[in-house]
Amino acid sequence: MKEVDLIVIGAGPGGYVSAIRAAQLGKSVAIVERKKVGGTCLNVGCIPSKALLKHSELVEEIQKANRWGIHTGEISIDFLKLMKRKDQVVQTLANGVEHLLKKNNISIFQGEASVTEELVVTVGAEKLRGKDLLLATGSKPFIPPIKGLDQVNYLTTDTFFDLKELPKSLVIIGGGVISVELAFAMAPLGTSVTMIEVAPDILLTEDPDARKIIKKHLQKKQIQTIAQAEIQEVKNGKVLLAGKEIPFDTLLVATGRQPNLEVAADLNLKMDAANKFVAVNDFYETSKKHVYAVGDLIGGYQLAHAASAEGLIAVHAMNGEESQPLDQTDIPRCVYTHPEIASFGLNEEQARKANYDVKVTITPLSGNAKAIAEGETEGFVKIISDHKYQEILGAVIVGAKATELIGEILAVKHSEGTMNELASLIHAHPAISEAIGENANVLFKQAIHA
Repeated sequence: MKEVDLIVIGAGPGGYVSAIRAAQLGKSVAIVERKKVGGTCLNVGCIPSKALLKHSELVEEIQKANRWGIHTGEISIDFLKLMKRKDQVVQTLANGVEHLLKKNNISIFQGEASVTEELVVTVGAEKLRGKDLLLATGSKPFIPPIKGLDQVNYLTTDTFFDLKELPKSLVIIGGGVISVELAFAMAPLGTSVTMIEVAPDILLTEDPDARKIIKKHLQKKQIQTIAQAEIQEVKNGKVLLAGKEIPFDTLLVATGRQPNLEVAADLNLKMDAANKFVAVNDFYETSKKHVYAVGDLIGGYQLAHAASAEGLIAVHAMNGEESQPLDQTDIPRCVYTHPEIASFGLNEEQARKANYDVKVTITPLSGNAKAIAEGETEGFVKIISDHKYQEILGAVIVGAKATELIGEILAVKHSEGTMNELASLIHAHPAISEAIGENANVLFKQAIHA
């Protein structure tokens, strides 16, 4: 039996980052993965979807160039070649993760893990014992109980990226972030896309003003969106709604994810109040001593970078170090549409409920010189702050590269800076980030261009 300081189950962003940090702290580490190193994010989530979104962005850039006077021939899509490039991107990053694990002398075990109360982990013929155990087992697609769904061929977000042919018509059941991103990825390539959402609207997790802009762009791309849908049945080639049939040649079910709880069940770990996720304390230790859990297993933001941040806190806690609990308002949230949405912290309603004296400043990108030059004027910077101390409570950016720009505001907040510090920053000109400085100066009635 192999004895180590830490056994990590799951080699996604929550698992492999934790394993590497533990090794950096001098611990002997083993990591177990039943599928592919890199987990959902790298193999069937964040990374392949961004590759496809880049392909679609290029199509739209070519179309923009034609409108501006740079004329090209007819655009032709070699979908198989695009998917091969996606595979190369994924494989490059997967190889990189494996290299990092080996570089840090972490033992990698491939296969299904089972765990005993004594923290003995069995993987095939191998048995491992760890002083500590970290569960980063991730999640799987949630499949709703829709009549007839089990009788037809459909894709999930775990299988969508195995497509070999460009769909002529794609119906997506679900209107969350993943659904909208994939709609944006496929429509510019020539696929007719329809999104069906049973909730009152799509992207309900996002800022209402951001949602309006994205819905406008969905219409521009001729992506049909049906909200408050009553799905009666799914048959071959069509989804039956109340009084309407939606035909498809490809069906994607993207209605969220649910945690992989098999190992947690082996250990009889305490669940949260809703009995959906594993309960943990501020340092991600579960109801069983020396057993920690992070990522999709524990709820919260189901984001790769959130899982990694949780894992780092857990590993330092195992090492006997005191660290601050993770501040949920420091976690950026991103939607990689075109334009992008990026946000963090409290929205206006949440801030008011927390009894802050709320001030909201909004700066449109329509007057930003760089945005005008690049033809990317649709969007805004919105910052929610406290009037008394000018504390930054939250922010939303909609626009090109919003997911990169959000870091500036977040960095000021994280370092305990206020709107005063943000207003005094000198930005390069021309730059879209100038809108951030203008926004902060709006609060003090000192904005020049806003």
